[in-house]
Amino acid sequence: MEKFQRYYLSFLLLIVYTNTIAQVNCNAVEGENCKKACELYNWASDRQGSRESQEAFDKAIGLCPDFSNAYMEKAVPYLKNGDFLTWKILIDKAVAVDPKMHLGYRGWCKFQFLGDYTGAVQDLEEFKKYYPEDLGRSLNGDYHLDVVRAMSYSALGHKAKAAGIIEKLLASKGYFKGMYDHYQLGVTYFELGRYDKASEHFEKQSKENDFAENIYFKSKVSKIRNKDYLDLKKLALRTYDEGKTMKDVYTHHFNKVYRKQIEQL
Repeated sequence: MEKFQRYYLSFLLLIVYTNTIAQVNCNAVEGENCKKACELYNWASDRQGSRESQEAFDKAIGLCPDFSNAYMEKAVPYLKNGDFLTWKILIDKAVAVDPKMHLGYRGWCKFQFLGDYTGAVQDLEEFKKYYPEDLGRSLNGDYHLDVVRAMSYSALGHKAKAAGIIEKLLASKGYFKGMYDHYQLGVTYFELGRYDKASEHFEKQSKENDFAENIYFKSKVSKIRNKDYLDLKKLALRTYDEGKTMKDVYTHHFNKVYRKQIEQL
């Protein structure tokens, strides 16, 4: 019940966060043209991806070039469709106007969609100057942005630093864990050769939210320790076939594992 409540609360927070980003209180916007731009933005946000919405974002930008949300929202369909060049031009404009609002989002996108780990680290470290206590979550809700920062460091070879970031986050008061936090920390410790710590976090992940990738790494630890790992391997394959894996609508998760890798263990 406690696990369900935690993930349900995280889901609700994601809905609130997403709606907050999409809609703006236009009464708080200064200047007549910028108020009109805001109203166009709110109208277009509910029709994201359509030609009408893109044209409305263009009109909003024309009326108020400093209305950063219009650049950000106009960029989203390009990101989803894989036109990263156009997306980057637009999101860079949003960040230039309001870095405090958009740096975290751009950093997460660089990590999640582009595999630009250096760029992700740069954005998230800069973003941390604005929010040193809490960076908030990725837009899809899977990770706290400090975990994204840690995974980016890990991808760049800074494994110990990555582990330290996640450990500190997990120990912080009031932190709501993401669905894959212990798994990502476990993989990081595994890559550092610290198999006791890796096993500890894979076990914690199993108790909270188990899936094929996590069981696969548990079997790898058992194999390295010369223990019976075949039952875990079979369980990982069965769990994979049942569809209990790390999923994302648009991209692949960091440290994602595929069936062929499990078969070859």
